[in-house]
Amino acid sequence: MLKKPITLLLCIFMAATLAAQTQIDPKSIKDKMQWFADAKLGIFIHCGIYSVNGIDESWSFFSRKISYTDYMKQLKGFTMKNYDPAAWADLIQESGARYSVITTKHHDGVALYPTKLSTLSVVAQTPAKRDIISPFFAELRKRGIKTGTYFSLLDWSHPDYPAFIQDSARYSVSNDYNRWNKFRAFAQGQLMEVARTFNPDIMWFDGDWEHSAEEWEAQKIRTLLLANNPTVVINGRLRGYGDYVTPEQNVPVTTPAYPWWELCMTINNSWGYQGRDQQFKTPFEIITIFIDAVSHGGNLLLDFGPKADGTIQDEQVHVLKELGAWNKRNGEGIFGTIAGIPPGHFAGPTTLSKDSTTLFLFLPGKTSGQVMIKGLMNEIKEISMLGSNAKLNHKVVGKIQWSHVPGLVYIDVPASGQDQYVTVLKLKLDKPVKLYRGMGGFE
Repeated sequence: MLKKPITLLLCIFMAATLAAQTQIDPKSIKDKMQWFADAKLGIFIHCGIYSVNGIDESWSFFSRKISYTDYMKQLKGFTMKNYDPAAWADLIQESGARYSVITTKHHDGVALYPTKLSTLSVVAQTPAKRDIISPFFAELRKRGIKTGTYFSLLDWSHPDYPAFIQDSARYSVSNDYNRWNKFRAFAQGQLMEVARTFNPDIMWFDGDWEHSAEEWEAQKIRTLLLANNPTVVINGRLRGYGDYVTPEQNVPVTTPAYPWWELCMTINNSWGYQGRDQQFKTPFEIITIFIDAVSHGGNLLLDFGPKADGTIQDEQVHVLKELGAWNKRNGEGIFGTIAGIPPGHFAGPTTLSKDSTTLFLFLPGKTSGQVMIKGLMNEIKEISMLGSNAKLNHKVVGKIQWSHVPGLVYIDVPASGQDQYVTVLKLKLDKPVKLYRGMGGFE
């Protein structure tokens, strides 16, 4: 993933503006995107040799924090001796996630599977001597969890890739297009090797910012992938030829304009394992970030980085388990829903059932007393609290008999029976939600 602050901001901007730049008609992919829209939660895994020293994945040598030679010495320490793909899949299932994306090759060029196009792989050059991807995908599929392969378009290790370290390049594409073609053939070869070997549900690209769509042959790449699997979902980092937008770390303040989007975020501040990084987000923070994304019609792709021996930090396991427990209690208001009502009607996140006849309200923390909905023109048939199924009372105030303007709905929320992290109220409406959007006058 991205590390340099300026580059990070630039790429977030690029992702956020993809809707204006995309070459893909949303209507043409609506059917294949339905499962993704319903999924809401994915788990990202950054597995690689950078976990040996616990340093920035690929960026540490590119930014000259460490020499390339010393970075590659980590190959000797990547054992994965305690790697248990079934345990990983169990944890992902317990979190409530519907899909998982794992690195097959990061910017360092080290493949996590037995590539036939390079000797730079954990199978050929590390004590692990094994394919990391295949057994993991087999376990995910046993559990009905969709699979995704992260693939870095750029490859700073490959001798025919132009860039090497931040302030040094091997050559310029414009001065040696034949050499660039050699690299492009290699990269596309590895990409299709991944696509055909693992047949993922999602192809998750990264590293597209260093070259244009024409230089990457982005349209050709999309065509190749769809020829292999017409239903594969492609993320937005393919220079306008992806299916959905992927903001990174920063939560969008306004809903992205493109129909499908996914916030990718770490549990602490690092994508891969870094033992010195103890800035773990709390379960409450992760749950509220997750709810915020879903309320705007998006997904959360939550990342953890396993250690070089294949184990996962206790702190990350704790967050995933707590998230899963919350999802078990409140998943009805999350999975398979659509974006909620517009801001201004309720002071918090909301979602709707697909037919818009059920409205879910999310109350962070220990909210008790009255909460208010403004502009709801529906009759409320029943209000309950997910998890406890307690039935709640409400009243309408300020409704003038001769006016079409609705009154204010006040809901009585008891102090007892609330969720530890975020309480979800379920409102059954008499018909699809209808909202008053006027100024309250005689219009």
